[in-house]
Amino acid sequence: MKDQRQIVGKEGEKQACLYLERLGHRIVAKNWRSEHKELDIISLTEGVLHVVEVKSLTAPVLTEPLSKINAKKMRNLVAATNAFLNSEERKRLPQDLEVVFDIVSIVFFEDETKIEYYPQAYIPTYV
Repeated sequence: MKDQRQIVGKEGEKQACLYLERLGHRIVAKNWRSEHKELDIISLTEGVLHVVEVKSLTAPVLTEPLSKINAKKMRNLVAATNAFLNSEERKRLPQDLEVVFDIVSIVFFEDETKIEYYPQAYIPTYV
């Protein structure tokens, strides 16, 4: 049985997919896994592969969903993205794609849903 957090998370991912599709994204994968790491949504727009992290909360909230994404989470997203880029699924996509990391923040209120989209929200740095 799913707990409330899982239910909110799945509904948030569903709403994020619908929102991204309205913006012209083609959803390539949802909940793509590599070992213990997961990519919530992978989508395509013209020449761009979007790796989308979705953060969802139910109101009232004491913090914004965006603040739930820290440096460790971003390192895990990059590692999982590298695995995706070397996977069989990637071979079915166009070859020359720019990869960007986006975030969708969702807050569910009683009578409405607030969705905020942050394209290219994270740029990995390498040392």
